[in-house]
Amino acid sequence: MDIFSSGANLSLARARSRGLFLAVLVFSVFTNLLMLTGPLFMLQVYDRVLGSRSEETLVALFILVAALYFFYWLLDFARGRVMARIGARLQAVFGRRVFAAVIERAAIRGGQGPGATALYDLDAVRNIFGSPVLMALFDLPWTPIFLAAIFIFHPLLGWLAIAGGGLLIAVTLINRLVTRKALEKSQGISHQAQRIARQSEEGGALVWSQGMAPVMAERWARLQDEAGTKGLGANDLTGTFSSFSRAFRFFLQSAMLALGAWLVLEQQLTPGAMIAASILLGRALAPVDQVLGQWPAIQRARSGWTSLADFLKGIPARRAPTELPAPEARLSLSNVALRSSASTPPILYGISFELEPGEALGVIGKSGAGKTSLARVIQGLVTPTAGEVRLAGATLDQYGPERLGRHIGCLPQDVRFFDGTVAENIAHMALEPDAGRVVEAAKLARVHEIVLRLPNGYDTPLVEGSVLLSGGQRQRLALARALYHDPVLLVLDEPNSALDAEGSEALNAVVSDMKKAGKSVLIMTHRPSAIAVCDRLLVIDGGMQKALGPRDEIVRSLMKNAGNVQRAMDGARGLGPRLRPQRDRRLANEPSDASFSAPAARCRRGRDPAAGRRARRLEHRDQHRRRRRRNRDCQGRERASGGPASRRRRGGRDPGQGWRRGEGGRRAAAPRRYLSALGIGHRRETAFRD
Repeated sequence: MDIFSSGANLSLARARSRGLFLAVLVFSVFTNLLMLTGPLFMLQVYDRVLGSRSEETLVALFILVAALYFFYWLLDFARGRVMARIGARLQAVFGRRVFAAVIERAAIRGGQGPGATALYDLDAVRNIFGSPVLMALFDLPWTPIFLAAIFIFHPLLGWLAIAGGGLLIAVTLINRLVTRKALEKSQGISHQAQRIARQSEEGGALVWSQGMAPVMAERWARLQDEAGTKGLGANDLTGTFSSFSRAFRFFLQSAMLALGAWLVLEQQLTPGAMIAASILLGRALAPVDQVLGQWPAIQRARSGWTSLADFLKGIPARRAPTELPAPEARLSLSNVALRSSASTPPILYGISFELEPGEALGVIGKSGAGKTSLARVIQGLVTPTAGEVRLAGATLDQYGPERLGRHIGCLPQDVRFFDGTVAENIAHMALEPDAGRVVEAAKLARVHEIVLRLPNGYDTPLVEGSVLLSGGQRQRLALARALYHDPVLLVLDEPNSALDAEGSEALNAVVSDMKKAGKSVLIMTHRPSAIAVCDRLLVIDGGMQKALGPRDEIVRSLMKNAGNVQRAMDGARGLGPRLRPQRDRRLANEPSDASFSAPAARCRRGRDPAAGRRARRLEHRDQHRRRRRRNRDCQGRERASGGPASRRRRGGRDPGQGWRRGEGGRRAAAPRRYLSALGIGHRRETAFRD
């Protein structure tokens, strides 16, 4: 019996369970035949035993009835167990498949979607197989047979049973139609309240620290009150119809007995047939009443089956590709383009580069330029709409998602951990983590000492949303997780967004170690210190590749604040204030683009270098002369008034005054510049500005 005919994509599950369904159908035939035991026993007792006053007949009938009820118990128990096994088989066959499809859809689509409810749909389908309502569905075809048996006793009894049963069905259907919209609205509002409660719990620190708790509680309470009000009205209607149904069912049983008694008085029916007809009426209406009462559960299971079919149709099962040997750290992208839909502008367009073993490439650009999308393409999460991505000459799909995840380590922007220990999270939630590899990955990420300072070291439990680790520690621990499988390619998306100077230094050390080991590193960032050890830079703007070349050349040619960027990179490499005096003076006196003449501006962009240098020298000379005249005038006025001109000339500092300009127009040696370059003492780091 196929009660979920719309699940075309799950025909394999039905085919595998067809034998079990056939067994349940056979068991249902015999159990429903055995349900006639009670009415027939009553008929024989009233018509034969009481009339003949034969005790032997009564004992024989009772023994026969006991044996029949024993077989009824065995058959009913067997079909219930078989149906439960069908649900368990469905879970075993499709549980992992649906779970993997949910993860794949979330990874590809980047968030919630229809797959978010797939596991709930699977549970709804599985639970229906173990519930009594499915047994009632198998018993439902026997209702006409029982009604026909009542007609055999007397037509009036049969018509009474049909009329009463039809009225019960009509009342139940009216109840569903009247209360359905109100219940749906109540459930929708209740789900909104649950989402607010869940969001408030997840952001508990923010809600509490910002004094939002009373407001969120009020929002939740209002939604709950509204849901309760709508649900209360629907429940009142449901209670009214349910009470009427129960009362009418009792009345119908009594009406059947009354009509049967009248027929007995009219000598048109025997007393045994009167009792048997009343029992048959109860047997005929029992599955109808049970199915109508559990109809919402049946509807949920049916819609869940359909949703599963559509969901799995959108994500077909993948065949495991031929296992390739461990690849070299050679990545190549050829004219890669990415578009979310045909009607939207491209997210990426014309991205082409090659990354050789032992090389680190920094991908820079403004927020929303497409850096994260490029990282998703390289990880195989998104298939490019044009072009191709190859690792060691093979396209990413030739490795398969599991093996590709071992070859490409990833540190995403949004660091998440799963419920488990530190060691389990580093080991990618392995059932039996390799302790040696866990410690080795932590040491490579320079996070071993941090883990040892945790309450239980590597056995410290982590819970999502816990404040046990700071943002920087979470990033460094996620870096250890990315290194666990010894990947040949490391993709870092904003890896130092929460790191301090020590963390940035550790990150650069990891990148250097990867390069020395012949591995490749790809860093998506907009902070200069993250590209300190990069060999080349790729500039992305609006999803398009704007420039690709050596790091220093790209920095000088494209960045307006190239001097600040260079100091930040030098500070990240540990140079700090030990910069060469000539370069330090040149960078400190470097003018902005606004002061450049046209030839000098072209020089900044890599055009007409000779003309640019000449124009720059002339501009510097004029600026220097203007500053000297301004300083002489200022010094003359201060001498006339007795001010501390000599102290200012030496770049000194008056009490209560800020840093003043000394001779030459430069600020006196400000330590803040070097602290910024080192990444300590000054939180705001110089960023790339277009």
